Amino acid sequence: MSDTTPQSKQAPRAIVVGAGIAGLTLANRLDTHGWHVTVVERAPGPRPQGYMIDFFGPGHDAAAAMGLLPRIRELGHDVQEAVLVDERGRRRAAIAFEQFARSLDSGLVSLMRPDLERALREALPERVEMRFGTAPVRVADGADADTVRVELTSGETLDAELLAGADGIHSTVRGLVFGSERDYLRFLGFHTSAFQFRDARIHAATAGRFLMTDSLGAQLGLYALDDDRVAAFTVHRTADATLPGDARQAVRSACAGLDWVVPDVLELCPPGDEVYYDQVAQIEMDRWSQGRTVLLGDACQAVSLLAGQGASLAVGGAFVLAEELARSASVPEALHRYEQRWRPVVTERQRAARTGTSWFLPADPVRLWLRRLFLNIATLPGVGRLIATSLTGKPSRVVRDLVPAETPTPRGH
Repeated sequence: MSDTTPQSKQAPRAIVVGAGIAGLTLANRLDTHGWHVTVVERAPGPRPQGYMIDFFGPGHDAAAAMGLLPRIRELGHDVQEAVLVDERGRRRAAIAFEQFARSLDSGLVSLMRPDLERALREALPERVEMRFGTAPVRVADGADADTVRVELTSGETLDAELLAGADGIHSTVRGLVFGSERDYLRFLGFHTSAFQFRDARIHAATAGRFLMTDSLGAQLGLYALDDDRVAAFTVHRTADATLPGDARQAVRSACAGLDWVVPDVLELCPPGDEVYYDQVAQIEMDRWSQGRTVLLGDACQAVSLLAGQGASLAVGGAFVLAEELARSASVPEALHRYEQRWRPVVTERQRAARTGTSWFLPADPVRLWLRRLFLNIATLPGVGRLIATSLTGKPSRVVRDLVPAETPTPRGH
């Protein structure tokens, strides 16, 4: 943490709901620009559950501008390639991560989602207030026209010039201000999970690679971490958006027909409360702000967990929002400019994600065969870029164009 030099009493106030990737990025950047920031998080502390992410694109650009890349790389894992394997663990198709990153015109770091949050949390100055174990129950106009009032489950009431809902795909802020989740959530027909376990044999077999079953209906992927830890990721097709009561049992049932090391992995799956489990969905909204309340990250722009860009969009979008708040004459103007600048990026990523999701877990043997073919010819000139852009969307320079020639040094750093 940085020093605790008091801020000016005239500093504008922001309430950021959600201590995840989007919320921590916004808090960090708003503090850099002179705001007094309070972060509110429903969970009692940082969440340990999460999955491996490939961090690239606009978020990577924003992290570089904020000086966070060295720490993010330090927490990253050396993953050289993604490999599809058959029922005996034999290689069927693969793509090198370095080649994929070149096709995206971006750096790429593979790390656990909680570790990215850790890097962002470590960068926060101590003067940023962190309040765990509480959440909004009501949002209303503040004492004057320039503020918004938030009532918390703790009984406390906070007034601020800005309320930012960065509380995920099931956002409380969105529900309080914009209405029911069913009006915005687009279920894509999959459930996904992530968990960790320890096994020396499986760890040795997966070291340096992301191995995925080349299967229909359900798929399991494995990353090797440290100390014989292995991160598992699953996805399966389902027409039912309802989340199960027992995540472990749901994972075991969905992946029961898979071979290779999958039966051993399912035996090692931890209890349901240690498994990250959610539906694969997108959030689509006509507007991201109302008055002095704004949404960011998955609360308004979820692309789906299978798209692999949620963390990047969370960091990139938060950076864009903070820069517009620093450049604009008023908060309402900044919120309009943020959405005007960032929405095309999100729309493109969501479109690509809907296409990519159908290829991530093919629905029929023909698509399964085509996926292998595309991966195996990805090294041909031009093919890798075509595949990368079709799965992730066109590269964006939005964040790069906002970075000043000399990026401001965070106060107290």
